[in-house]
Parts: sequence; C-alpha cells; structure tokens
Amino acid sequence: MTRNSARRLMGMAAGALSVAALLAVVPGSAVSADRPGTAAEPAEQAKGKPRPDARHVVIAVHGGAGTALKREDTTPAQEKAYRDGLAEALRAGQKILAKGGSSVAATEAAVRRLEDNPLFNAGKGAVFNEDAGHELDASVMRGSDLAAGAVAGVRHVRNPVSAARLVMEKTKHVLLAGQGADDFAARSGLPTVTQDYYWTEKRWQELMKAKGRVKGSGETLTQGTVGAVAVDGKRNLAAATSTGGLTNKMTGRVGDSPVVGAGTYAKNATVAASATGAGEVFLRGAAAVTLSNLIEFGGRDLATAAYEVLVERLPKLGGTGGVIALNAQGVFDAPHSSEGMLHGYLTEDGRLVTKVFADETPANR
Repeated sequence: MTRNSARRLMGMAAGALSVAALLAVVPGSAVSADRPGTAAEPAEQAKGKPRPDARHVVIAVHGGAGTALKREDTTPAQEKAYRDGLAEALRAGQKILAKGGSSVAATEAAVRRLEDNPLFNAGKGAVFNEDAGHELDASVMRGSDLAAGAVAGVRHVRNPVSAARLVMEKTKHVLLAGQGADDFAARSGLPTVTQDYYWTEKRWQELMKAKGRVKGSGETLTQGTVGAVAVDGKRNLAAATSTGGLTNKMTGRVGDSPVVGAGTYAKNATVAASATGAGEVFLRGAAAVTLSNLIEFGGRDLATAAYEVLVERLPKLGGTGGVIALNAQGVFDAPHSSEGMLHGYLTEDGRLVTKVFADETPANR
C-alpha cells in the first residue's frame, strides 16, 4: 500500500467517526444515543448508569406506586383484573394514536378507563376523605406548547381528567378548584355524579382501618394515583394524572396530581412524566419539572434523570413514589422508590407489557 493510499483510508475512517459522532446527538437518528445499538450503551452499563425500561414506546400508564401486588397474597383472578385494567387503558390510548389522534387525546382516553375502574384510586375507585366524602384531582399537559389544565377537589365529575383537558382547551386558566370546577364541568356537558357513585366496599374498609375502627389500622394508607404518558405520530408528548388522594385525608387537601411541575409535566424537548406517591413530597420537590430540567439543563439522559429524582432526591424529603417517563423518541422508564408500582406500556410494534407484582418492579430502580 502506498503512503497516499494509507492517508486516504485514515481520512475516510476519521470522516466516518465524525458523522457517527454528529448523528449520536441528533434525536431519532439511526445511531442516536436514545436508540439501541449505540456505542454509548456498553459504557453506560460499565459505569452502572440507570438504563431505560423500554424503547419505541408510544403510550404508558400507571395505577399507583406502593400498591403493587405480592404473589403470595394474590389470586389468579385478582392478578388478571389488574393486568386487564392496565391493558384496557393502554388499548384505549392506542386506538386514538392508531387513527392519527393526538397524544393529549390518547392520555385522556387511557386515564378515563382507569378512572372508571374501581380497582384504582381515581374516579370510581377514589378513596374517602376524613369526612367520608370524595374529592378528586386531575391534570393534563401538552408538550408542544406547555399548555396545561387541571381540576382540584371536585366532588361530582365522573371523569376529572376530561374536566382538566377542558380547562386547558376552553379557558384561559390552568387550575380550577372545588365548586367552580364542578360547575364548569357540568356547564361543559361532562357527565356528573352524586357522591355515592364513588363508594366501594374496599375503600370504605380502608377508611375504617385508617380511623382505627377495625383491625389493621397500622396498614399503609392508600395513596395511589393513575396516569398516562404518550407520544403521537407528530412526535408530540402529553401527560395526564388523576387521583382520589389519600385515605382519610383532611377535607380540602390537594396533592401533587393537579399541580403542573409536581405530579404532571410534558415538554417535547425533554419528557412527558406522570407521578404517583407521597404527594406532599412531590410538591415540595417539584418532581416532574425537576426531571425535565435535569435533562434540559443538566445534560442527563431520561433514565438517569428519572432515577435521580425518584430514588435519590425525593426519599430525602421524607416520602417515596414513582414516575412513568417517556421522551419523543419513545425511550421509556418507570423508576420508583416505593415497594412497587403498577404500570404498563405499549410499543410501536404492538407489544404490550404490564407489571403488577412487586418483584416485577423492584424498589429503588
């Protein structure tokens, strides 16, 4: 080989490396660091960095942190009911996306299904307040323009997530609370219900335990939430969250679920996130927007940012929980510091995954 030929080969190799380096920082490119098969992944593994749960995800849902099931205490019928509940929510969102619908519509559809399912602490399955009543919270956020809507302390809206979306799309406000939010939802044509609609035997027994009137008052109080994140065909992100709050909570208490930046956040350039857990801690830690900011300003990848917020930061404030986080390239992660987190996701090729047992989602990952 001549000296000139050797130089040409070296130049070609250097050029190829330069192109690969450029592509590696372009989201969605063939060798992006957010896609499989990159040189960055072995390095991440070697350093012990958190890795995302899945890739090419289009929609994900959660049914609450700290409520994951234990195999020894769960019948096959109970397991099936929870898995079916998560799967039905995912399919509801998928139908919207498959028709070219928006990520906002997909997250609303998914959360509505969870709100209608008494297994989950939202809508029909909402827990009781200290006065044996129900006050529900929900929020929706659109990643393309940071538009958001929320309701807090509603008592008569069948699907609070739909009321939250209407606040975003039909008013100049972000958050409506109490009677005003209920009245707005009714005027807007949303189905309304009386308080007895939310009553379930399971939630009533939880309230009795919390008040110490039956055995088992030492058990952890229900603090579940439901939520969804999605990315649509235009690569727009959205997130939605809904909850009945905490069992035996003070009347008027509002947690993180309806607060943009605490329990819900979506920004196309960073992440769509829906949180669940100890609401007061998520509020104080501004959890969802902190996750986004770590990506945008801190240079973290999605999995590292989510792990830092949920596992490293929030427990220091005195509470645990989890989050489902999705970016515009379909990278998904679901870290949590609670014992477990009910959740599931669906990929571009139709693969549907649900996780309901604590050993399927180990804590602090």
